[in-house]
Amino acid sequence: MSKKVELLAPAGSLLKLRTAVLYGADAVYCGTTEFSLRAGSQNLTLPELHEGVEFAHAHGARVYVALNTYARSDELRRMGDTIEQIAQAGTDAVIVSDLGVFALVRERAPDLAIHISTQSNVVNFGACAMWHRLGASRVVLARELSLAEIADIRRSTPPELELECFVHGAMCMSYSGRCVMSNYLTGRDANRGDCAQPCRWKYALTEEKRPGEYFPVYEGEEGSFVFNSKDLCLIRRLPELVKAGVVSLKIEGRMKSEFYVASVVSAYRRALDQYERDPAGYRFDEGLYEELCKVSHRAYYEGFVDGPPQNGQIQSTGSYIREWEIAAFVESWDAAREMMRCRQRNKFCRGDEVELLMPGREPMALRIDQLFNADGQPVESAPHADELLYVPVPFEVPAYSMIRRKKEEGVK
Repeated sequence: MSKKVELLAPAGSLLKLRTAVLYGADAVYCGTTEFSLRAGSQNLTLPELHEGVEFAHAHGARVYVALNTYARSDELRRMGDTIEQIAQAGTDAVIVSDLGVFALVRERAPDLAIHISTQSNVVNFGACAMWHRLGASRVVLARELSLAEIADIRRSTPPELELECFVHGAMCMSYSGRCVMSNYLTGRDANRGDCAQPCRWKYALTEEKRPGEYFPVYEGEEGSFVFNSKDLCLIRRLPELVKAGVVSLKIEGRMKSEFYVASVVSAYRRALDQYERDPAGYRFDEGLYEELCKVSHRAYYEGFVDGPPQNGQIQSTGSYIREWEIAAFVESWDAAREMMRCRQRNKFCRGDEVELLMPGREPMALRIDQLFNADGQPVESAPHADELLYVPVPFEVPAYSMIRRKKEEGVK
């Protein structure tokens, strides 16, 4: 490998940006409060973007800002000042879909690198080459491409054009996210960052003369008319993606939690590091796949890397798999008392068997032998959200660590 492969993580807020960087992301992508395809995400204000870029750069990471909405003319007229402010913040690149937005970035911030969003549905070498001639430095390939197609695009495009692809996260039932279903049913436009995800709703058939009677929709040999998709997980396929010519591996999830960001980034970081240390002798550690199963997710599948899935994409239930939860976030380490200062998120008790998730380290099992409240008094449990707690441990635990626990049976 002549160039270090980038691990690119979602940063739906300033806290998630810091979390992603500390847990091993080489770069993060975020949105500002306008013009991003994740209007439901917290996103970053322009002052927060300045702070986030400064933090990322101090830790050797890059920041890309998504301007990938399909802008209406009135928005395009307002976008120029935002583009200039994004550039002034020291942003490393912007991610765009719309040709008009692309031209405006070239006009208002000519030195700012431009990445072409997956929303542009790039599936061939000709489109890649055209975007490169226009001035793009990277193309985020459509999710529907196979490994063979990615390798063919790499062979047929200028070597300086970077190729990025998604390796983990939610998949859309429509072609690379170009969907009108949400707009049609709810008036919320997916192509303008406001998808209501109606593909994840539970559907049934009704018959005109039988009002109130619902008939479930089943999948047959020819497929079905349900829409919800499984989640993408390509952690087992990283060597093949790298060999195909991908230089940036992207994790979806700007609307996901800090726990999701930390867990997923940490697992992919470890897998990628293990491969890069010894590509010839690399063997995938199945424990890393188990790590990814500890975050809220739908059933995993490997997308289109081997060609169109044979009925493997359909999620047969509308629910998520949630077997683990965050018990507390570690705010700081009290060296004098050898205690973690924690902010409680979900109930946990003295005697619980938990796991400690830490930046730059492998997760480790931990038993909560003692628990103290903010006044230093011993307590048996932490039942209230946002409570300040102290947990003794005989080693230093850095800020941004997390205590996670397996949920009780029957609790969703």
